Amino acid sequence: MSIDLKPVSLTVNGQQVGPFQVPESLMMIDYLHEYANLTGTKFGCGQGVCRACVVIVDNEDGTSSEMRTCITGVGYFAGRAIRTVEGYATRDEAGAITAISPMQQKFLDHYSFQCGYCTPGFVNAATVLVERLKRQPVPRQQVETTVIDSLNDHICRCTGYVRYYEAVRDLILSTPGLTTDEDVNAAGSGSGRQGAGLGQGEGT
Repeated sequence: MSIDLKPVSLTVNGQQVGPFQVPESLMMIDYLHEYANLTGTKFGCGQGVCRACVVIVDNEDGTSSEMRTCITGVGYFAGRAIRTVEGYATRDEAGAITAISPMQQKFLDHYSFQCGYCTPGFVNAATVLVERLKRQPVPRQQVETTVIDSLNDHICRCTGYVRYYEAVRDLILSTPGLTTDEDVNAAGSGSGRQGAGLGQGEGT
């Protein structure tokens, strides 16, 4: 029995990769683990539900988006540029890490993980959010709901949601240009949802 192969080239963490021959049915997470030796992206549910496996896709229009790798074949990524959690750190010429990203630092500052298995997915989702806010800042009053909406699809089986959300909120509020001082509905129309969202995160 023969396995059908196809050539694939893509950019991973700024490095051009390929063309290389891979099975047509190969999932992207298997390519990252078995071919690229990048194991930071985690295999969770295998059904695209928990989102521990997401990577960032850099779109041609300058935007970025999440993509689940456990249910998306490597062929989808042909010709695209992606980032994995390994791509955030700054390294010296010898390859030693000299600095981590501001988002990663906030996660450490807030102790935003327990087992850490879902952390790469949360880091990627939060990074996509911050990059969106650089283009489209939101009023400070909407930061809470914006964070909840952006991370809501990610599952933490240790139920560490509150600290994840706190870290992301802290980075957004402390980074110039991500928010505006616009007064949105002074009556506080978003406050009820914010409170409900935090409650949901703690009990999930």
